[in-house]
Amino acid sequence: MSDIKYEIIKKIGVLSKSASGWSKQLNLISWNDRDAKYDLRDWSADHEKMGKGVTLSREELLALKELLNTEV
Repeated sequence: MSDIKYEIIKKIGVLSKSASGWSKQLNLISWNDRDAKYDLRDWSADHEKMGKGVTLSREELLALKELLNTEV
């Protein structure tokens, strides 16, 4: 399996932190030199390891925001 290249363009915020030092974060990330997308996933403290996550385009993020504003 090939290495995944990523660059954190903007750190938006931390949603939660675990006792192990990992944190669930929302960031703007460029994966494999592609256009940056919003990314929600768990990260180790040094950003060297990551958990499974979800990436969203700006439009998808805005749609999620709208859903949360109307449903929560």
